[in-house]
Amino acid sequence: MPNAPISGKGLTYAEAGVDIDAGNAMVEDIKPLVRATRRPGADAEIGGFGGLFDLKAAGFKDPILVAANDGVGTKVKIAIETGIHDTVGIDLVAMCVNDLVVQGAEPLFFLDYYATGKLDPRAGAAIVKGIANGCIEAGCALIGGETAEMPGLYANKDYDLAGFSVGAAERGKLLPAGDVGPGDVVLGLRSSGVHSNGFSLVRRIVNHAGLNWDDAAPFAQGKKLGEALLTPTRIYVKPLLQVLRKTSGLKALAHITGGGFPDNIPRVLPDGVGVTLDLNAVPVLPVFKWLASAGNVAMEEMLRTFNCGIGMIVVTDAAQAAAIEAALRDAGEDPVRLGMLDTTPAGAEPVRYSGKLAL
Repeated sequence: MPNAPISGKGLTYAEAGVDIDAGNAMVEDIKPLVRATRRPGADAEIGGFGGLFDLKAAGFKDPILVAANDGVGTKVKIAIETGIHDTVGIDLVAMCVNDLVVQGAEPLFFLDYYATGKLDPRAGAAIVKGIANGCIEAGCALIGGETAEMPGLYANKDYDLAGFSVGAAERGKLLPAGDVGPGDVVLGLRSSGVHSNGFSLVRRIVNHAGLNWDDAAPFAQGKKLGEALLTPTRIYVKPLLQVLRKTSGLKALAHITGGGFPDNIPRVLPDGVGVTLDLNAVPVLPVFKWLASAGNVAMEEMLRTFNCGIGMIVVTDAAQAAAIEAALRDAGEDPVRLGMLDTTPAGAEPVRYSGKLAL
């Protein structure tokens, strides 16, 4: 039987759960954050139907555009449950721009998509504050985004984030280089923590350990568990661009995200080329030692799920390795020598290991 007709005052969008006025108010609140991300090529104003970027004003002569998009994954669940919203925006930017710089591209601009069941302007502004901070750290402009209030699809104030970034490199400067091969040196750049991968397993381990987000973090003195796990993903853009511009011999970069070492390193290697990583050299962070112990997670699973302390792989020409290590230190990094590329034996995996993680 059909529903009875609506009598009296008609239904409104707000009564259906979508508050346009709250969304407009949030846009006004975040405009100063967005303006702070201005850079050559973009004036970083929002409110129009699209964002503009001037490649010529950014100094490019014959650019190739590179695009990347990503999310934060179930790490947002911890942000929602702890009420700490000002760091996942940094993660969102990091997951995109790190994927640009590994291709030799300078991130130019960023757009975000924030979807929620019920818009909380204060939480939304905190999220955008993190996005703006990530953009400033990466040197790219926040030129637009979308806030979608979708009651019935997301529960209450649950939300999800997606990001989209575009970068550019001069023609002929893209990575990986065409001469990656046996004898090249493999370096690792340190991570800040779990970054933004493996949080479905992290949350299961926390639940298995019977801990709450407000409990003291077993691996980080003076911090609550939720706060410590929300440590944002490192953004490697500026130091890597500095090294690319000042040195020669950097041949390839690999961002260690989902799939860890065995799935990400081969993405930048030619067929038949592999590496034996010295696990004794990996600076395993306390959070990974705790996760492995509390979850009884095998070393092989740790290596395929988490970065274990290395968030970025750098492949260099052997003759230039020392110079590139020095340049990385000048840029604020503390590189670790992990191995050397070799010829993959028949039937062997391209990423193999010697030694053991210090779990």
